[in-house]
Amino acid sequence: MPGIRRLADVTPSDGTAGPGAPGPHQPLHAGPPHPQAMAPATGWGVLHLFCRATASLAPEALADALAVTEKAGNHVVAASILGHKADVCLMVLGPDLWTLRDFQNAVTAAGLEPVASYVSLTEVSEYAAGVPEEMKQARLFPRLPPDSMRAFCFYPMSKRRSADHNWYALGYEERKDLMTGHGKVGRTFSGRVLQVVTGSTGLDDWEWGVTLFGVHPDDLKECVYQMRFDEASARFAEFGPFYTGMVGDLDEVLGGLGGQRGRQ
Repeated sequence: MPGIRRLADVTPSDGTAGPGAPGPHQPLHAGPPHPQAMAPATGWGVLHLFCRATASLAPEALADALAVTEKAGNHVVAASILGHKADVCLMVLGPDLWTLRDFQNAVTAAGLEPVASYVSLTEVSEYAAGVPEEMKQARLFPRLPPDSMRAFCFYPMSKRRSADHNWYALGYEERKDLMTGHGKVGRTFSGRVLQVVTGSTGLDDWEWGVTLFGVHPDDLKECVYQMRFDEASARFAEFGPFYTGMVGDLDEVLGGLGGQRGRQ
């Protein structure tokens, strides 16, 4: 699947209103310019926004926010969420945390109300230090969404620190062996599932955010099920809430929300 497409290929490059828009859009940066970027030393910032649509939802304004943040070098993934937890997930990745915050402001102004969020950073784990440089770059700067993988799932997780199963009391070599075995299970789903693991220790309530893209929803189900039998998960993993849905363009993701028209 190609990158996010705006509603009806909206918003011309000259900044004038797109088809059906009530008037010129407001710029993404509504306040004074930021004095300097806030960027991780390595990799990108990642923000997951889980939102509900309000009656004031303005798809053209949201499309404009997407266009501006992508033009600034960020990647945005939009997913329609199943169930009561949220209507939409917007996952944005980029080098400047101020830009991610500006995007959050624009999303709210466009009529999507965040009901949950997750903040993390792309990373290469300490157990993958020896992987080829190409693989490191793919983890630090992922190109999303992947083609032909429209099934979507996100969940946060941490490593257990109980009296009998404390991940952080293990030595490095034992932890590395466990994670090597864990990775082998994950690689059996190559071509069916893409896993993006981002680090959030000290940044959010859990230690990692896991975003899964799959060809079919049952690919995600089987992947998570099989990996829970691996020792690294069975003994040491704690999981947070799951959000599940479908990656799409804005017409698909916003279809029927906030009084808007349904899918074509």
